[in-house]
Amino acid sequence: MVAPTRTHTHPFVPYRRPRLSEDEALRRGLELFRSLNGRRSVRWFSPDPVAPELIGTAVQIANTAPSGAHHQPWTFVATQDAALKRRIREAAEAEERRFYHDRNVPEWHAALAPLETNEHKEFLETAPWLVAVFAQKSTTLPDGARRKNYYVSESVGIACGLFITALHTMGLATLTHTPNPMAFLRDALGRPATERPYILFPVGYPSEDCEVPVLERKPLREALVVASTMSNSHSTR
Repeated sequence: MVAPTRTHTHPFVPYRRPRLSEDEALRRGLELFRSLNGRRSVRWFSPDPVAPELIGTAVQIANTAPSGAHHQPWTFVATQDAALKRRIREAAEAEERRFYHDRNVPEWHAALAPLETNEHKEFLETAPWLVAVFAQKSTTLPDGARRKNYYVSESVGIACGLFITALHTMGLATLTHTPNPMAFLRDALGRPATERPYILFPVGYPSEDCEVPVLERKPLREALVVASTMSNSHSTR
C-alpha cells in the first residue's frame, strides 16, 4: 500500500532512530529498571555542595518532556541561598503543622504513618539546593500577549518525572515535597500569578546516616494489564 502524500503548513523534519534488536532493547530496559528500582525518596541530606551544572543538566533533561501543544508549561526555580531556604522552610512547616495537628483527615494521616513523616522539614535547609517547579497556566509571550497552555498538570508531571530520573542517574537524591497550600512559594520566589507551585524538590546527596522506610513496589502483574478484544479476561506478560 502506498502511503498518502503528506503536506505540512509548518516545518517538519525526518525522524530516524536505529532499531535495536529485541535482546539489546531488553538489556537496556532492564539496566534502567535496575537503576531506578534503587531510587528512594530521601529526607536526610548531606550539606555537601552540588555543582550548579548538575542542576542545570537535570533541568535540561526534564525539558525534553512531551507537553500539550509543545507549550512546555513549566518553570524550574533553583536556589542555594541560605536565607531563602530558611524562609521557605518556615512557611512550609507552618502549613505542615496545620496538616498534622489541625486538619481532620485521619485516613490520610494513617496512610502516612509507616513513613513516619511529621511537620519538621529540616531537609529544606540542609539540602544544598531547593528546586521549585511551577506550572504555567498561561505564558506571557515576548510581545506581551498571553498564551493559554493545555494539559498543564500532565505535562509538568512528566517533566518532573524526568527530573527525578536525571537526579538519580547522576547520583543525587531528592524528595517530592508538596505542602498544601503552596502559594508561599510563588511569593518567596517572585513568580507571576500565572504560575502555580507544583512540587518542591530538595536536592543533594544522602547523608551518611540516611535511612528510608522498608517498602515494596507494586509487582508487574498488578501494574500491567494486557487487554484483548478476544476475551473479557485480562492477562499479564
